[in-house]
Amino acid sequence: MSRRVLAAATAALVAVGLAACSPEESATETSGSEGADAQVGADLDVAAYDAVIASGPVADDATVEANAWASAVREAGVLEVGGTETSNLFSLLDPTADGTVRGFDAGLSQLLSQYILGEVSTELTQVSVDTREELLVNGDVDTVFATYSITPERAERVGFAGPYYSSQAGILVNADNEEITSLEDLAGKTVATQAGSTGETLLESEAPEAEILALPDHAQALEAVINGNADAYVIDETLLLNAVLAQGGTVKIVGDSFGPEDLYGIGVPLESDAVEFINAFLEQIEADGVWEELWQVTIGDRTGVDTAPDAPTPGETGL
Repeated sequence: MSRRVLAAATAALVAVGLAACSPEESATETSGSEGADAQVGADLDVAAYDAVIASGPVADDATVEANAWASAVREAGVLEVGGTETSNLFSLLDPTADGTVRGFDAGLSQLLSQYILGEVSTELTQVSVDTREELLVNGDVDTVFATYSITPERAERVGFAGPYYSSQAGILVNADNEEITSLEDLAGKTVATQAGSTGETLLESEAPEAEILALPDHAQALEAVINGNADAYVIDETLLLNAVLAQGGTVKIVGDSFGPEDLYGIGVPLESDAVEFINAFLEQIEADGVWEELWQVTIGDRTGVDTAPDAPTPGETGL
């Protein structure tokens, strides 16, 4: 039986206090709050990124004309995208003069624009967890790229192409930690996670001999590892990748990811024919290696991960 260390008893161990939020929300909020410090030692290679986008495919006229959703985008001359400007790895506004949003999600939306229009032409509307469905339902955007987890509740209001990415739980430790290299090594260790998150239940089932340090939010759990008050931090790996980038290499992810998969989808209007069109696009960029190249430039190279994960199969949403 694991021993839970209550957050109330350990609050004095950390100085940072933020409102508790889900991993999906935290990834964006943390990236936005880190500012320029998040770029230290892990700048995006803009030239390499732009080269990946330029290498993407372009659909032939017949393919676009056979699809009502894509035809409407081509007629408008622009892909209206719901997304973010503050997620370092997935969609971050470039602070330089060009004003381009770059990242894994942003790159996929730009590749899709090029696939339909023959060039990159996107307009970004910033979204939040609360506004994504509304923007699609109201027709304000054509699609949403925003680490958008596919759930049955959301699928009642919007359609989902993909999945295009999947995330599981991961293990984060200090960069000089050589004792923890796998899930089994958490036995007897103090492991931080967010109170009320899936991290707690996963640790109880997958690492029952770990001492769980349940803290209110991501910032406090990360700080506990950095300060040595916890040996490791377990939570959604997407959030941990953002932490690796934000901390400039002082922390690292070890071992294999584990637990249930969180599938990210591309939001589209409900019952449109966009799903089939976008899934065919995803299949092509995965087969051509463009998906992997984009992942490596936007995430792998910046977080020290050499091997890209397997891309999920479009259409297998689990719904």
